[in-house]
Amino acid sequence: MLTREQVLEAISPVLGTDQGTGVEETSVRDIVVKDRQVSMTVLTNSGEPDAPLEEALRAALARAGAETVHLRFRPAGGRAAAAGAPGQAPGSSPGAGTAAAGQAAAGAGAVRGHGAGLERTPLLSEASGVHFIAVASGKGGVGKSTVTVNLAVALARKGKRVGLIDADIYGFSVPDMMGIEGRPEVVNERVIPIERFGVKVMSMGFFVEDNSPIVWRGPMLGKMLRNFFEEIEWGELDYVLLDLPPGTGDVALDVHQMIPQSKEIIVTTPHATAAFVAARAGSMAIRTEHEILGIVENMSYYSCSACGNKDYVFGRGGGAKLAESLHADLLAQLPLGAPDNHPAEPDFSPSVYKGDTEMGQLYASIAEQVIAKCEEQSAS
Repeated sequence: MLTREQVLEAISPVLGTDQGTGVEETSVRDIVVKDRQVSMTVLTNSGEPDAPLEEALRAALARAGAETVHLRFRPAGGRAAAAGAPGQAPGSSPGAGTAAAGQAAAGAGAVRGHGAGLERTPLLSEASGVHFIAVASGKGGVGKSTVTVNLAVALARKGKRVGLIDADIYGFSVPDMMGIEGRPEVVNERVIPIERFGVKVMSMGFFVEDNSPIVWRGPMLGKMLRNFFEEIEWGELDYVLLDLPPGTGDVALDVHQMIPQSKEIIVTTPHATAAFVAARAGSMAIRTEHEILGIVENMSYYSCSACGNKDYVFGRGGGAKLAESLHADLLAQLPLGAPDNHPAEPDFSPSVYKGDTEMGQLYASIAEQVIAKCEEQSAS
């Protein structure tokens, strides 16, 4: 069994240091070791793939016993801004990293990496007036995608023009949840998103066959996200929701870079551990100057259909505690349940609640709060 410590020891000579975990702080991050599979992000000045360095790292890890190695390259300067760290590497002048982070936060200088030049894209330009809302969670299994899909539909029911990007590229689920079976068409070399329940949808799921797994490295994920903004004919929109992968990995960092004006909604369950982990996603949003619109506590309770009593099967208070720690509003506490939809219905979907149901009304309330917050800021 390969350990994280063995990985650090193996790559230290390649990176020119033997300071143990000091290697991670200055040159690599996001190290994941599972059995003999190793994944990590390599920080370089350019942020571009470095063939000799990659070859040397792979060789060192292979000698340590790694069978599969995934390497992602990111600019070293962007790490501090994204993570909220001081950004001062050993040997650098005091305040240099802080100044760089401040410049990035203020929007000064050119945007590097996958976000470079995207500000000229019509959808992302300031003149578009589009409100971007990323829906995030600290861990999987809390119902983040369900919340994203139903909030998008609720906004559409309020008369808003809504786009939905399934940015959970490894774990895409939006097309299935919305009952979408078709594929996008290409018109004049532009991809036309699928529209369902008044929401324009784009997902990696449209481009794979038979639910095949996505085996990609970090840079390819960023390029796919970039294509979702550049190559898609979105038309005029009021809101774009992004269903982010759980956690604070590469895709979340790319979204923070590509859409600096995005706001966020954090989804958690009432369980204390889920809320604790979700706080990391919220902290990442704050450090990258993404405003948190609010917290949605999902699976808050189970309401007995026979007696009407509420059973708090996952505990209580996690969402409120998270909202307090992030100085954000608790937008809703959603009960456990599933839509009562039948496959014979013409508009069947496994996960979209009808507007006249209790859950549909709860999502309508969230949509109203989101609209009020976004439009109030636009007017000010």
